[in-house]
Amino acid sequence: MAYPRKADQTRQKILDTGRHLVVAKGFGGVGLSELLKESGVPKGSFYYYFPSKEAFGHAMLRDYVVDYLARMDALIERDLTGADKLIAFCAAWMDDERQAGLVSTCLVVKLAAEVADLSNDLRQVLDEGVNALIARLATILREGLNDGSVMSHGDPDAAARGLYAQWLGAAILSKLSQDQAPLERTLNDTKARLISGAQKGKDQ
Repeated sequence: MAYPRKADQTRQKILDTGRHLVVAKGFGGVGLSELLKESGVPKGSFYYYFPSKEAFGHAMLRDYVVDYLARMDALIERDLTGADKLIAFCAAWMDDERQAGLVSTCLVVKLAAEVADLSNDLRQVLDEGVNALIARLATILREGLNDGSVMSHGDPDAAARGLYAQWLGAAILSKLSQDQAPLERTLNDTKARLISGAQKGKDQ
């Protein structure tokens, strides 16, 4: 079994620590000195891995996107109906303690507006990640259409894009109000539009 080299472990520690700080404070709100202190690495080590804060931000977002898409791929591979996979995707946004759900941990929710104005390079990383996520969501909808657990709602690609936009908007409203109600309403709407009718048809 191959183990990560110490240099790779240090780099990953900086990325993981940075993600935690950025989720809490935003990209602009995290200073280099704070990142170094929390990571436990000297300034010289940081510049060994990242020539600038923007380069770090680029790597951090890439790392986040790879992790998120890997979780979506694992969901797609599970032996579930398309509807069950869709509900699992939706459930990931929810968190009663507001610590582990996507409202609290999603960098798209936290950074989309900030990086769009701050850096085109960082904006592009998030945009490409969102498009890749939507493509996987469309795959889940197609699976649901094929197995009869999801109702037809037009083109799956367009439906996936609209669904993601709806959940992203609900996440922002939930974060703003510090209330899960926008997410709960969106979950109910998703079930009503895409799942409930298909389930009724199967039960008849």
